[in-house]
Formats: sequence, C-alpha cells, structure tokens
Amino acid sequence: MVRAHIATLRGAPSAAPPRPPTVRQVTGWITRHPAALTEEDRAGLKEVLARCPKLDKAGEHVRDFGEMLTDRLGSMLPTWIDAVDASQLPGLTGFALHLLRDLDAVTAGLTLDWSSGGIEGAVNRIKKIKRQLYGRAGFELLRKMILLQ
Repeated sequence: MVRAHIATLRGAPSAAPPRPPTVRQVTGWITRHPAALTEEDRAGLKEVLARCPKLDKAGEHVRDFGEMLTDRLGSMLPTWIDAVDASQLPGLTGFALHLLRDLDAVTAGLTLDWSSGGIEGAVNRIKKIKRQLYGRAGFELLRKMILLQ
C-alpha cells in the first residue's frame, strides 16, 4: 500500500507557481509605449500595478513624461513637475527637481525641433578615432582616418 501511494506522489509533480517578473521586465513594461506591449506583457503589468499603488502612480508619471517627449509638449513640464513633487516618489521627485535647475533649457529641448544630436555623434566618432590613434601617428593619418570613415 505504501509503495502504491508513493508511486502516485512521484508520478504527479506539483505545479510550481509562476516566477515573478524581474525588475528589468517591469521597468521595460512601464517605459515602453502601451501599444508596443504584447497581451502577456500587459497582463503582467496590470497584475504588478494592482499589487503596488505607488508603482502604478510612478508608471503614470513615466507615461506622461514619455508623452511630453514624443509629442514635444514642453509647456506641460511645470505641471508635470508639480504633480511628481506632490506624489513624493523618491526617484522621480529627485529627477523632477533636477529638471527645475535649468527649466528654460529643458522646456526648449522638449518644445523646439532643433537638435544637436547629429553634431554630437560626429564629434564622438572623431574622438574615438583620435583615441585609437593616440601616440601612433600625426595629423595626416588622423585626417585620412576621419575622412575614410
């Protein structure tokens, strides 16, 4: 009898509970655009946010900031900073208060179409080439390397 009972226990392994999502997964779910999430990701995010109201509030602030970035709504920045400050979420509050240090520049960056991204990329490429050739060659070789790439 004992042998038969143990055989039934060995034959049917108990189902392990699903693994909780990692911090990286949850961060990805919150920072990605909601339309880019799969159904499985949406369900996981909904479950996580239901368990933690502070994380739900942080997710709302992150989505609002992402909307400001995508739609170039720099005029909404002071309102967003006030809302984040009122929520008293440590990481976001610190970020928002640091934005206040140079509010005019941040607002301009979120509003205007101008960008120095292309120039910064070219400068970084030149610096990388210069570091690679450091102490090995003169200006002529550096010039050729920059013009070839």
